[in-house]
Amino acid sequence: MDQIVKQMKRSANHIRVRIINACLEHGDGHAGSSLSCADILSVLYTDILRVDVKEPKNPKRDYFILSAGHKCLALYATLIEKGFEDPSIMDTYNQLDSKVPGHPDEQKFKGIDFSTGSLGHGLGLACGVAIAKKLQNQDNRIFVLMGDGEHGEGSVWESASVATQHKLDNIIAIVDRNKLQINGSTEQIQSLEPLKQRYEAFGWSVQEVDGNSVEALNACFHKVPFEIGKPSLVIARTIKGKGLSFAENKAEYHHWNPKDPIEIAAAKEDVRKLIEEGFD
Repeated sequence: MDQIVKQMKRSANHIRVRIINACLEHGDGHAGSSLSCADILSVLYTDILRVDVKEPKNPKRDYFILSAGHKCLALYATLIEKGFEDPSIMDTYNQLDSKVPGHPDEQKFKGIDFSTGSLGHGLGLACGVAIAKKLQNQDNRIFVLMGDGEHGEGSVWESASVATQHKLDNIIAIVDRNKLQINGSTEQIQSLEPLKQRYEAFGWSVQEVDGNSVEALNACFHKVPFEIGKPSLVIARTIKGKGLSFAENKAEYHHWNPKDPIEIAAAKEDVRKLIEEGFD
């Protein structure tokens, strides 16, 4: 196995273990949402994003915007994995005045570019940054991760139009397409399909990929921008709750409060398996 692939898989395991442990130790967290995008974040921060741990606000960096801010456990775990913060920072997760709140705060946690959480705003924010960088003749790329349920917000589609109008090929948007949101299936609540064709109709260049395969994700991200003069969209097909055996593909684990002793035991066993697979 290629060394970089091993590194990305190991990192994804690290991220999942930290997500599950945070929920177990602190009593709650958006487990399903965070676990589905662990491979995406592992690939981005291992081999794609130009970021500097020693200089998090380096003006030449690539930007990462977690539009779906409730997935913050995945981002916290990734930034710890990258070395932006010490693992001990998670000791106060979601407590009063914590540096690790229930949504990401750029003032509290190193490596976070923007405070997010109000769904539907991330892509518009990315457009603003992308336009500014174009005006400054800078080659920064702006990656933005959105949830699929988030696409019920009209501001997403307004921003998709703006990105095309301004030919923002420095934007790479990613949809965590696990097909579930807090209260059920996206297709039953507000259907997104055909999602690829909808974005293409807005003028985007779109690729679909297995969002839980680090190899497929890495190959895809290395091709951006997919077309000069067009914003790029990656539809990452994922499994909600990936790695937490009893929670996979179940909307009720969008947010998890681990109280059931059977679930807690199963989660600890899942952590053990992830560690065995390669947590060194």
